Amino acid sequence: MSSFDAKKQRLIDEMKAAEGGVSLGKDTSNLFRDRKGAAQKKLNVRDFHDVIGMNAEEQWVEVEGMTPYSELVDWLLPHGFMPAVVPQLKSITIGGAVVGVGIEATSFRYGLVHETILEMEVLLPGGRVVVCTPTNEHKDLFYGLPNSYGTLGYILKLKAKIIPVKKYVRVTHEKFDDSAKFFNALEEACHTARKEGIADFIDGVIFSDREMVLSRGRFTDEAPYAHDYTYMHIYYRTLQKRKEDYLTTRDYIWRWDTDWFWCSKTFLVQNPIVRFFVGRKRLNSVTYTKIMRWSARTGFGERLTKWRGVHAESVIQDLAMPIESCVEFLTFLLREIRVLPIWVCPSMPADATAEYPLFHLDHTKLYVDFGFWDVVHTKEKHPAGFFNRKVEVEVEKLGGIKSLYSESFFPKEEFWKIYNKAQYDRLKKEYDPEGKLRDLYDKCVLKA
Repeated sequence: MSSFDAKKQRLIDEMKAAEGGVSLGKDTSNLFRDRKGAAQKKLNVRDFHDVIGMNAEEQWVEVEGMTPYSELVDWLLPHGFMPAVVPQLKSITIGGAVVGVGIEATSFRYGLVHETILEMEVLLPGGRVVVCTPTNEHKDLFYGLPNSYGTLGYILKLKAKIIPVKKYVRVTHEKFDDSAKFFNALEEACHTARKEGIADFIDGVIFSDREMVLSRGRFTDEAPYAHDYTYMHIYYRTLQKRKEDYLTTRDYIWRWDTDWFWCSKTFLVQNPIVRFFVGRKRLNSVTYTKIMRWSARTGFGERLTKWRGVHAESVIQDLAMPIESCVEFLTFLLREIRVLPIWVCPSMPADATAEYPLFHLDHTKLYVDFGFWDVVHTKEKHPAGFFNRKVEVEVEKLGGIKSLYSESFFPKEEFWKIYNKAQYDRLKKEYDPEGKLRDLYDKCVLKA
């Protein structure tokens, strides 16, 4: 019996023996919403983190579902490949990025993470294991798992598309002072790059209503230099100063991780003195997540906010917005939410015929992910979720769709209108008829 088969059998036995609800027992999580209570049984999936193998000719890798992207990237790069889409943070697991929706700067060509998956082996709540592909008898589960957040089953292993790389990435930064011109340039860059292959990566950062930076990356075998943003230098700050940059491919992949984009400022580690003493090894998203969870668990952040005499609401959101609505949505964000900077990342599917019912996008359109993560402070007190709810209403009005990894405040009827209750109920009836796993609304909105 292979190592994977032995681990799988152990997990099957645990699942069959579990009574009542179950959840995953794991060491990392990139969910930014609290959970109420706990399931009766936690399945130990901590050892499902191995890369099984790759096929260079067909360009895919077979890997276990709990493998962090940091380990997968380090395994693939010496072979001259990387996953087609690598989410921004090292601790994100490939299985988590499928069921929770992941994106990065290659998504303008390859789509979201789940659109790069070729096959999945899934443990169902009753203890049965099925293999699902886009064409077999379990294709409904294959297309239904994205945005299901572990409420239909758990991915044990999968095959994912990989792409060839070169040693370096050359990045160019183009500045704009007008949002309409910025988004027009972003759209044109995506269509031109897909047609002519002149860029391998495209994303951008909005620093204010008068300062926006569009970044294009291209693989290259040679570089006159390679900047290191894993310690004292901060990547996002250079976007405002440089027109061109070179990074090793590995450092480019993780360019956002060292400072959690820019959220490391919350922990004061953008101060050079603090940064020096914290050290290179601790400057990463794993450290910041641990601190954030400690603050939430102990109530430290809440007490600090009360001591300052202000009210605070975390607004940590990613959402997909059709390109034609981006200018209006940005105007709303700058007026109502006032969180800066904002990361923007375009996405178009590689296969325009594929339909993922729980995260529906119009595949005739270019979508742009808006990522904004901060705390909104006000002197006046607002109802719980006041600013987050404003975002949800505006996103729906403008034809976008919100990721569910963070807090949500949708009324039940509105939630299921967006996230396809009819298809979800069909999947639940087929793959979790006993209801061992949480309902998607209960898990993502009620935080059960």
